[in-house]
Amino acid sequence: MSHLLKWLTNLSMVFLAGCVSPAPPLNPSPTGLPPSPHGGKIFLTTLDAEAIGKKIWRNECAGTVEGLTTWNSGEDFPSLGIGHFIWYVEGRPGPFDESFPKLISYMEANQVRVPQWVIDAPGSPWQLRTEFDDAKHSPQMRELRQFLADTVIHQTNFIVLRLEEALPKMKAATKDATDRKRLEETFYKVASSRTGVYALIDYVNFKGEGIKAEEKYNGVGWGLRDVILEMGETPDGNAAAEEFSEAAKRTLKRRIINSPPSRGESRWEAGWMNRCESYKHGF
Repeated sequence: MSHLLKWLTNLSMVFLAGCVSPAPPLNPSPTGLPPSPHGGKIFLTTLDAEAIGKKIWRNECAGTVEGLTTWNSGEDFPSLGIGHFIWYVEGRPGPFDESFPKLISYMEANQVRVPQWVIDAPGSPWQLRTEFDDAKHSPQMRELRQFLADTVIHQTNFIVLRLEEALPKMKAATKDATDRKRLEETFYKVASSRTGVYALIDYVNFKGEGIKAEEKYNGVGWGLRDVILEMGETPDGNAAAEEFSEAAKRTLKRRIINSPPSRGESRWEAGWMNRCESYKHGF
């Protein structure tokens, strides 16, 4: 009978956890936490992974299924999934990290069913944006969108994994030892709350790590590393997420100022500022 009572108690706790969003800050240390689903130190419950994923989906794709398969005007590649993961055409690489093939490898490693034609493709099967648009309602494109809509949690965990893998790379790209120490300490201050975890993973997916020479204008970068080093002194928890939000705004405004006039990046300022403001409120 004692075993039955314990099982019922545990079941009731699980039910309550599913109904009430957990308020306490996250602990980015693995101590005392179950293994994270993506293999890193930052643990997200399935509920949080889904909620964060849907928030990113709204940010990147306006929350629409159609937005999961996009080829933006002026770009030479399609952007797919909730994070607009880049998939280059074979033989036409670009300066940005090609994240879609890495997502597919992650899915396969986690035994997620992936359409075979996606696995077999050496690159984007669509060579041009016009070809991509013409195929918008094809069976292949519909299958791809359904696959991406069904795997939001896996895509979120992949983004979290990319976030954690970014920290050692960001430290390696930082010459000053004091800045390296501050970078890691501030990273985990922001990651100490659910709001902060969302801010970090959304931004690294949004603007990258900030370690590539190509991701700078006039020698000034705009990636996650740049935002964290832009931050002032802050305590843990939501205060760190709020400071991250303001630092991201300052960083992106500098990007716009330093960008080539021909790119017309000022047209994106309002949207970028709204996105950064969301980092104060979580998901």
